[in-house]
Amino acid sequence: MIAAETLGAAAGYLGVAASFTGRRWIGPELDRERRAEALAQATRLAPALCSVLARAEVPAEEVAAYLAPSLRMLLPDPMRLRDMEPAAERLLHALERRERIAVFADYDVDGGASAALLLCWLRALGHDATLYIPDRIDEGYGPNEAAMAALAADHGLIVCVDCGTLSHGPIAAARGADVVVVDHHLGAETLPPALAVVNPNRQDEIGDLGHLCAAGVVFLLLVEANRRLRARGVTGPDLMAMLDLVALATVADVAPLTGVNRAFVRQGLKVMAARQRPGLVALADVARIDSAPGAYHLGFVLGPRVNAGGRIGAADLGARLLACSDTGEATRLAAQLDALNAERRAIEAAVRDEALAQAERRGIDGPLVWAAAEGWHPGVIGIVAARLKEATNRPAVVIALDGAEGKGSARSVAGVDLGAAVQRLTAEGLLLRGGGHRMAAGLTVARGQLEAAMERLGALLARQGAGSTGAADLRLDGLLMPGAATPELIEALEAAGPYGQGAPAPRFALPALQIREARRVGDRHLRLRVGDSTGPALDAIAFGAFDTPLGPALERSGPGRVHLAGRIEINTYGGSRRVQLRLDDAAPA
Repeated sequence: MIAAETLGAAAGYLGVAASFTGRRWIGPELDRERRAEALAQATRLAPALCSVLARAEVPAEEVAAYLAPSLRMLLPDPMRLRDMEPAAERLLHALERRERIAVFADYDVDGGASAALLLCWLRALGHDATLYIPDRIDEGYGPNEAAMAALAADHGLIVCVDCGTLSHGPIAAARGADVVVVDHHLGAETLPPALAVVNPNRQDEIGDLGHLCAAGVVFLLLVEANRRLRARGVTGPDLMAMLDLVALATVADVAPLTGVNRAFVRQGLKVMAARQRPGLVALADVARIDSAPGAYHLGFVLGPRVNAGGRIGAADLGARLLACSDTGEATRLAAQLDALNAERRAIEAAVRDEALAQAERRGIDGPLVWAAAEGWHPGVIGIVAARLKEATNRPAVVIALDGAEGKGSARSVAGVDLGAAVQRLTAEGLLLRGGGHRMAAGLTVARGQLEAAMERLGALLARQGAGSTGAADLRLDGLLMPGAATPELIEALEAAGPYGQGAPAPRFALPALQIREARRVGDRHLRLRVGDSTGPALDAIAFGAFDTPLGPALERSGPGRVHLAGRIEINTYGGSRRVQLRLDDAAPA
């Protein structure tokens, strides 16, 4: 690996200040380069892998454990969380007394997976629970008074998952029933009148488990419940078999893939590969996943389909699919969600184009990018906010205006706590309602306060460093020569995964390569054969290349030499296994 200073860091890594797509390339810092070199000397692992380990700040003595994360070693004691004991005991008490139990969940993937965890665990113990997921448009996020009162009339226990931490009034309305909240959204100074609020992001928690999604917290609750069952001589359900749900929620809810979350996802993907859950099998089949699932499939293939019901269809479809035990029903639900997802994509595309154009007119160089308009479907604004964030490398807010109010969804970038800023705005009275976690938040704002609220939000985010990184910066993990791009290196890099939020997939620069072949694939993609003078050619694919200046620029390059940037992977198309570069960017050499 070569230090950034020696490559003209001020002008960009490899001297690339403006690539074919206008981006500046940024390589690893000198301190990280030194740590990577020390790791390579101590472990004799590949320099490319050591760069990724150095980025994660893994010391040499912990490398072996990091590359083989053990859930047994990383799983925290559930009793570290406040209210865990009363929550677990009340759940078991309801089982023993055969009380009716209701599960009230959010309508996204995390809520659906959390609900499915509880429903499947209860079903394995011979107890069927009631599922309730509010309609996004008619009821909005979280518990509402009418629904909670109705559930309390027929149930002794209501468990709110992925919601409820800020629901003081609705939980108070559940008269006659006990309410347990299992959540991960930021809490306020006071808690709702629930029997228990299990949430690592309560203000009186130390926050070391704040990176868990709601399904991760539910899993800890079930671990504790199983432990208490064993103490009573009862064998609880197999929780390891439920890690596919935790993995799906962790990736789809953009929880950072660090600590126990890495183990959740690694083990969960193994469970998913065994194809034992009818709902996920049906969804993978309808999505035409023909390989072992990876974190990419969770976040970009399965997650959006599970979400589609809550966005533009029946809110409970995703949770019902995940909890489904009947193959026929699973097939029907998966087909329904797949159709809704296709409809969602069309709606999203229209809103995305309008929102991006509006944000560009307003300016995308500040600490916050935002857009608001009448007529935007509330079910897609979260996805559009994510697209704006990805396009600008800034926190983004997209708001659907309706009459005197607007309902918005926000997405953040690494290192910027969006949920805390939204909660601050709510306390200051600039938002009618608001809440969330570090990477995502929801809000309701009065139309007359819109400009002031967004200006104040931008100022709060600027204090955390939002906007300090160029929107076009492309971060790279170092240099890689084509001959080093082997299946063995790819397998080694995968062992340092899974990759996602907080742990981006490794991206390398391949310097001064000659384009030996370039051909279009369809109307949008470009396939290349590239190489240097020292070894065989390397396949590369640039998806969507002709949606950007990248495709035309590479076509014009002819046999000239170019610097390439991207991720190496195994291409299994056609039954063969070939190393391939998934190309993100390029620049003249």
